[in-house]
Amino acid sequence: MSIDKKENALCNITIIHEDILEKVKKEMTDDESLFDMAAVFKVLSDPTRLKIINALLLSEMCVCDIAALLNMSQPAISHHLKSLRQTRLIKYRREGKIAYYSLFDEHIKIMFSQCITHIKE
Repeated sequence: MSIDKKENALCNITIIHEDILEKVKKEMTDDESLFDMAAVFKVLSDPTRLKIINALLLSEMCVCDIAALLNMSQPAISHHLKSLRQTRLIKYRREGKIAYYSLFDEHIKIMFSQCITHIKE
């Protein structure tokens, strides 16, 4: 690519729309929330974790059942469950020695559903 073509790709206009900048600055999400969002997206970037979320959309489940469903070892599932718990995507309750996992709240179901809708468009 010639130097002339590279230079043409740059914006030569230096007008700054102060009104837009001020409006956007006031309405931007705070950094801490954005870092928390990035952590959630990072956890959800793993297909196994998405399968776990998908299963928990349908029913509360224990580690043994999730491991059997996904044909994985219990320690591997426990590792994924820990990541999902740390980002408050899932929660658990104990019944004797068994821990039953479920979605943290309805927002998780909405996020999953919205993403499925988006990719199928």
